[in-house]
Amino acid sequence: MSTPHPSPRRHSLLGSALAALITAAAMCAGDAVAGVYPYGPRHRSINDLGNQFVPFHAHLWDMLHGRAEGGLLFNWQSGYGTSFLPDFGTYLTSPFAVLVGLFPRQDIDLAVYVVTVLKMAAAAAAMAWLLRTHRRGPWWAAGLLGASYALCGWSEIEASYNPMWMDGLIAFPLLCLTGEWALRGRRLALGTLVVAVCWIANFYTAYMATLGAALVLVVRVVLTREGVRDRLRVIGRAAGTTLLGIALAAPVLAPLFLSSGQAYPGLVREFQPVSWADTFARLLPATYSFSSPAIFVGTGTLLLVAALPFHRAVPLRTRLWWAGLAVAVLLSFQWTPTHLAWHVFATPNGSPYRQTFVLAGIVVIAAWTGLAAGPPGLRALAAGAGVLAAVVVWAGASELVTAWSYGLFCGGLAVAAGAWWALRHCRLVLPAAGLLALVLLGQAAATTAWGMQGKLGGLDDYPSWGAAHTARADALAGAEGWPAYRTDPSRPALSGNDPMLLGGEGGAYYSSHTPDVFTRTMVALGAGWTSRGRNVQSIDNPVTDAIFSVGARLQPDGSIARAEVPPLITTRPAGPEPTYTDNPFKNQELLLGAKVYEDPVAPGICRAGTEAFLWAPEYNAYARLTGGRGFRLDGNSPRNRAAVQPLGVSRGPASALHFDSEPPPRWILSCLDRAALTAATGQLRATAGTSLKVGSSGISATVAPGTKGTAILSSPAIAGWTCNDRPASAYLGLVAIPLDGRTTTITCTFRPPGLLPGAAVAATALVVLLALSSGRAARRRRRL
Repeated sequence: MSTPHPSPRRHSLLGSALAALITAAAMCAGDAVAGVYPYGPRHRSINDLGNQFVPFHAHLWDMLHGRAEGGLLFNWQSGYGTSFLPDFGTYLTSPFAVLVGLFPRQDIDLAVYVVTVLKMAAAAAAMAWLLRTHRRGPWWAAGLLGASYALCGWSEIEASYNPMWMDGLIAFPLLCLTGEWALRGRRLALGTLVVAVCWIANFYTAYMATLGAALVLVVRVVLTREGVRDRLRVIGRAAGTTLLGIALAAPVLAPLFLSSGQAYPGLVREFQPVSWADTFARLLPATYSFSSPAIFVGTGTLLLVAALPFHRAVPLRTRLWWAGLAVAVLLSFQWTPTHLAWHVFATPNGSPYRQTFVLAGIVVIAAWTGLAAGPPGLRALAAGAGVLAAVVVWAGASELVTAWSYGLFCGGLAVAAGAWWALRHCRLVLPAAGLLALVLLGQAAATTAWGMQGKLGGLDDYPSWGAAHTARADALAGAEGWPAYRTDPSRPALSGNDPMLLGGEGGAYYSSHTPDVFTRTMVALGAGWTSRGRNVQSIDNPVTDAIFSVGARLQPDGSIARAEVPPLITTRPAGPEPTYTDNPFKNQELLLGAKVYEDPVAPGICRAGTEAFLWAPEYNAYARLTGGRGFRLDGNSPRNRAAVQPLGVSRGPASALHFDSEPPPRWILSCLDRAALTAATGQLRATAGTSLKVGSSGISATVAPGTKGTAILSSPAIAGWTCNDRPASAYLGLVAIPLDGRTTTITCTFRPPGLLPGAAVAATALVVLLALSSGRAARRRRRL
């Protein structure tokens, strides 16, 4: 009786499980060594992780639990009302994102961390599965190489605080798998669905993964198919699968792309490639840089790739194509035209090497190509080690390399070389596999810890949910009055998206889709910003509170300031639309429809009893009234812009304005007459809309018969609003509806531009897919 052998599928499952386990262990170990959340007291929410991604996942949690203001199409909580589907498609459409709903709301930071680790583990498992689909080989080796892909420097250092990029890490092996199905003429429907899910999860990195998978498929076709016709047939099948999958994703992609075009322009940069010394330095473990490609994939993997050209058990043609592809992709990182092609033809505002995970995947596939033919011999190992030694010598000119980098790399190289040699000559599978796993674990954990050290030293960080968050959230919840009025988390903020993180319906908003009309309108009214206009801050000002119906505002001491404000829909008399000036106080009066500010009675001095407000957008220091407390203005142009700052009630000449630093070249002091504001607010309330009803993506109200002029919805006039069956117009940047005296009901609905065309494209693609699948099924039945 023969002993049953495990099936190839079971071996593939074992390899994927091993890859996932090693990846999760290394990631958690590195964070524990670094002492960051949730293993230590140091903040993990670096840069946009705490400023954007955690708040967006908190909003998703609220949506899943029925607590969000708004729905899938519109978000009433941020930016005084903004489109949500583009944000959803950019940050939250990963199948993993919904897992945050399983955690308590106050554990949202932990939820995002767990999702991040799970994504890395899934990427490792997918790569291990792909490797054994390409060629048969040891399941444990596929697991190790899959883990080395997921633990590449890019994922540990850059994508670990951009969770949606991790979907690209998963997408690359999955898209390569769809290429394999096209190569073999199998699974058209499943391949199309995989492409759709990858592009919906995160289109940006899916685009890069698609380019990389196309390059991998080209090599596979050249090496496994003969004849132009046969090769073109495979390429055509793969292209058709990809295009159908992208078309199925169109209901998300079309609104997303149109929204990107309507967003406030970010920083435009010219690509400057880094030196080759810095590039090669990033092959080593425990290096950190924000502007160079984090290519590290573990010395065991690198040794296999470096030895591949000398591995005689692999056909020469195969060696040249795979080694050549890895080199060509690396070279493409350093040439401006190909750099732009990788990044959708725009140099990103931030790390310029976001496609590095594709190179890591190609390197791992090349390593597997050699290993599947058997471990390399002594000569190949020696030649590969020599190549790596030359690279390390070249990297010595870089300041990124440390003694730890050299020690971890050289020690790992020696152990890996010994393990591969022992595997080939002594058949010591278990010891060799164990040594290789330990090397990968140690190097990856060290790289994670080193990367966290670098990020914490050079980037902003934000605290995880704690007592301060709970106190603010409870205060906001206690003051909630939506939709009768808005509640604003105000400043100073804990993140760029406090309304989503803490609650309320405030003016703060930070996204890649921050609308141009919103930023420009808020700046005209005196708002501040960071991230060069993409992160707009709330304005702590009673006039703009009246304009935007903010009836409750959180104060720095945790108390709530309340005010009688007009509702969300108000009216203005007929007349020509005014235009904004370069004075935010006059702009506020234009939008309010009344004069409420006075000029200073003397330079820097307001009349006693009025409230002093300072506008100095480029000032970056403290300002105060004589005898009063100082207020910090954060005007580090062009990245930051200081908001209009309340300075307190003036006592006349005894309350002169003082700058703690050199006075800025541009500043205005204006004096608010609170009685005039009360009268103006009362007038707006008297003529405002009544019977107000707010839905997830719409609003309605009634106005008195005979009302003429313009009804104004206190939300930015972003594209997508339809009011009374006509596209909404704009009044000083807000949604406007003309009133002819006969209209008494106002009904506005929001639909993201591109949603209907995208749905039509997806429906067409689905029909085509069903027809193709039915045709293939019919042909198979006839053959039977």
